[in-house]
Amino acid sequence: MRALTVAPCVADSARLDDVEIPGEGSVLVRGLVVGVCGTDREIIEGEYGKAPAGHDRLILGHEALGRVEEIAGDTPLHGGDLVVPMVRHPDPVPCASCAAGEWDMCRNGQFTEHGILGRHGFAVEYYRTHPHRLVRVPESLGLLGVLVEPTSIVAKAWEHIERIGARALWEPRRALVTGAGPIGLLAALLGRQRGLEVHVFDRDPTGIKPELVHALGAQYHVGAVADVGADADVILECTGASSVIWDVLSRNARSGIVCLTGVSHGGHRMSVDVAQLNRNIVLENDVVFGTVNANRRHYEAAVDALERAEQSWLARLITRKVRLAEWARALRDEPDDVKVVIDLAA
Repeated sequence: MRALTVAPCVADSARLDDVEIPGEGSVLVRGLVVGVCGTDREIIEGEYGKAPAGHDRLILGHEALGRVEEIAGDTPLHGGDLVVPMVRHPDPVPCASCAAGEWDMCRNGQFTEHGILGRHGFAVEYYRTHPHRLVRVPESLGLLGVLVEPTSIVAKAWEHIERIGARALWEPRRALVTGAGPIGLLAALLGRQRGLEVHVFDRDPTGIKPELVHALGAQYHVGAVADVGADADVILECTGASSVIWDVLSRNARSGIVCLTGVSHGGHRMSVDVAQLNRNIVLENDVVFGTVNANRRHYEAAVDALERAEQSWLARLITRKVRLAEWARALRDEPDDVKVVIDLAA
C-alpha cells in the first residue's frame, strides 16, 4: 500500500513508500484525496515535523477526505460514509482544555497531530482510526469535503471573533481579509455568510482570485492595506507576512478585532513603534489574538458552512488534482493555484 512519507527535519526527503495500514481503531477508511498546504511544504523542506514513536518516517497529509470501508462495533457511522478525520489529538495528561474536548486550545503542548507531529497522516491509500475521530460529510459535497479541514480553521476564528465581540455592544459591518489563498477565501466566505461587507486584500491583480472574491459579493484590493480603509470592524490576517501584520494592527476600527491566522517566518526584521501600537490598542479597546487548529464543533460548523455555500464556487477553489504517483507536481506553484489536492484513489 502506498503512502507519501518524509524523514522529519530532513529537507527533500519526501518519497512514496510501501507501508502497512497505519493507525488503530475500529474503522478502516479508504483515502480519497488530501489537500496540500504550506504546512506540508514546510515539513518537506525540513523545517519541522515529528514521526510517531518507533518510526523514522512520517506519513504526510492532514487535509483529508476518505470513505468508510469497514466498521466494527456500535457507531453512528456506516460503511460507505464520506468522512473527514480530525487532525489534533489531546495530550495524554490531559490538560483542562484537552479534557473538555478543546484540544485546539491545549495548555501544555503535549498534543499530537496527524501528518505533522507524532502521528501518521492521511496521504495513504487506507488507514484505521476510531469513529469519534471522524466527522461525517454529506454525499452532496463529494470531493469538496476535502475543504472541511481548512474551513474548520476559519470557523473557529469566526466563533472566537464573535465571542470577543460579545464583550460589549457589537454591531460589525465591515470585515477585511488579508490574503486570498484558501484560508483567506474561506474566511471571506464565512464573513459573507454572516452578512458582512467583506474586503479582501491580496497582491495579484488578475487571475482567478479576484474572480472568486467578486463572485462572493466581496471586494478585491491590491496595493497597500492602508488604501482599503481604516474602518474594518474585523480583520482576519491570513498571510503571515510581517509587513502586512504591522499594517493591519494599525488599520482597524475602534474596538476592532484582529485575528491572526498566518504563521510568520523568521529573519524579517522591522523597526516598529511598540509604544504607539500599545497606545492605540489600549485607547481604542482593540483586541488582537491568534488562532490555530480546531476541535469537533469547528469541523461540524465547517461542514454546515460548506453545505450552505454555492457548490460551483467551492469547486473553483480546487484548481489542480494530481495522482499520488505524481505527488511532486502538487508542490510546484503554478499560475492561478488556490487549492491543490492529491488524488489517492486514482
